[in-house]
Amino acid sequence: MPAELFVGLMSGTSLDGVDAALVDFATGQPRCLATQYDSYDEGIRRDLLAIQQSGGDELRRAALLANKLADIYAAATHALLAKAAISADAIAAIGCHGQTVRHVPADGYTLQLNNPARLAEVTGIAVVADFRSRDIAAGGQGAPLVPACHDALFRTPDRHRVIVNIGGIANLTDLAPGRPTGGFDCGPGNMLLDSWAARHLGVPYDDKGAWARQGRILDKRLAKLRGHPFFAGPPPKSCGREEFGSSWLDSLLDGSEAPADVQATLVALTATTIADAINNWCASPSEVFVCGGGAHNNAIMAALTTALSGAAVGTTDLLGLPADWVEAVAFAWLAYRTLHRQPGNLPLVTGARGPRTLGAIYPV
Repeated sequence: MPAELFVGLMSGTSLDGVDAALVDFATGQPRCLATQYDSYDEGIRRDLLAIQQSGGDELRRAALLANKLADIYAAATHALLAKAAISADAIAAIGCHGQTVRHVPADGYTLQLNNPARLAEVTGIAVVADFRSRDIAAGGQGAPLVPACHDALFRTPDRHRVIVNIGGIANLTDLAPGRPTGGFDCGPGNMLLDSWAARHLGVPYDDKGAWARQGRILDKRLAKLRGHPFFAGPPPKSCGREEFGSSWLDSLLDGSEAPADVQATLVALTATTIADAINNWCASPSEVFVCGGGAHNNAIMAALTTALSGAAVGTTDLLGLPADWVEAVAFAWLAYRTLHRQPGNLPLVTGARGPRTLGAIYPV
């Protein structure tokens, strides 16, 4: 069958860089052909972290950052296509998530920095962007959006699977035979772990969770962290830095804690809140597969395996799609759905009033 090629671009709450995936939909099902990762330099990472909070000259700073991001997205796209020896005119569209800097669905908005017109101009490829706003306009959370793609990629008729994406925020997708697909945000994934490692080690993340494994879990601090009302709330629900930023963590510490102990406690927070979400809302799955950067954190994976003793725990690599690329593939899938005028959201997941075709199209 003739190829139907899309590029998916994902830059998540971890603020580490851009994942790019080239995906073929010739059969209607996504097939990942090539991937590319471009890391953010320290300057743009610092500026993106700063724009998470209101400040002086905010509109101009945001607009200039959006331009920089579009250029980074374009460079990642060019590198991806060069790697695959595919020309730009062979690509139907780029699905670009943008960089989330505000997510407040309770107030009816979400904001992902991006300049999709600039991205279309620089690449010569149509761009689909702003996927979350239509779902929020329909009364939904605008997140998570990836469960609909997880359904297409990973559902099987005879096994109850849960897919857990551990990016800056952790979210899950419940794929139970005979039941509609469910999903929601669980709480912080890598976000607090990364910011704590940056503060105390001067590195962007705790490689494989090695530093966390040097510490001990602070049970009283963990209990305080787990006391956030988000965790007890029912789905549909989503969250971000608004709920789980560094200032929230600092408010629950007294400064006497050993930094490695805090890191170990944050690993426990991520793992136990994911396990609680699965146990409370997903009715005993037999398999749990992890994707996103957290799949490389051995401390998180070990804690999840212990907390979910009734399920086999692994990564999506075992299902044929490496953990690093699931979200980028998902945004290619969402762009494909947009161009074919098909819904991209799951109302049961986001709480929207019904299925909606997502995204805005910037043609060439």
